Amino acid sequence: MEIADQTILLALIFGLLGVCIVTRALDAGGLAAATVIGCIIGFMGHWTWLALLIFFLLSASIATRWKYNEKKSMGFAEANEGSRGWRNALANGGAPAIAVLIHEINGEPGWGALALSSSVAVALSDTLASEIGVMDSRTRSIITLRSVPTGSNGGMSPLGMFGSVIGAAMIAVVAIGLMADHLPGGLFQTAAIITTIGWIGCQIDSILGELFENQGLLGKHSVNFLATSFGALAGGIAYVAIF
Repeated sequence: MEIADQTILLALIFGLLGVCIVTRALDAGGLAAATVIGCIIGFMGHWTWLALLIFFLLSASIATRWKYNEKKSMGFAEANEGSRGWRNALANGGAPAIAVLIHEINGEPGWGALALSSSVAVALSDTLASEIGVMDSRTRSIITLRSVPTGSNGGMSPLGMFGSVIGAAMIAVVAIGLMADHLPGGLFQTAAIITTIGWIGCQIDSILGELFENQGLLGKHSVNFLATSFGALAGGIAYVAIF
């Protein structure tokens, strides 16, 4: 890694910590986990890869605080005034970090960039679906399509579905803008792959939530980790199969 890249990377890491402290996006445990994840992604991947994760964190924080008091009165707001802990950091950043570790072993930058982008796309797709979707009372089970209470695990609504598409597409566009030199194939094709995987991963999160979280077999963060892991795996498979 060149000195210029190292300088940018360190600036991003310290900038990430500063922004998280000022905005209270993460608590102390979340900051520690995010720092470790950020170092893995930045030093073993590239600073642009870390920049994509920072974009996710800021977007997720904004979505969490959007109409926060209204969501709090409805019982759907994140605890601790929206400040997220280490479990949340690992649930959303753990799979991208693992993808980068695998990339470091196999030495395929295109594989690593696509796997990371797809995993982060799942994370933001699910976050926007949840944070925006709870404001829509037209909620149905993703499995049975029967009406369920707003905020139910496995519930989907038109507004939430819209949020899931927007979240995945946002990551695809930003990934192309930041990581075009690392991503494979044509830009439109790659953006379509990232968006599609992100949206599907969000739906898998909902299915796991209804089948396992509602039964107490999995927790929220475990479901998130499995969904983002799907994103990384699907991105890696897409690279091998298509590119």
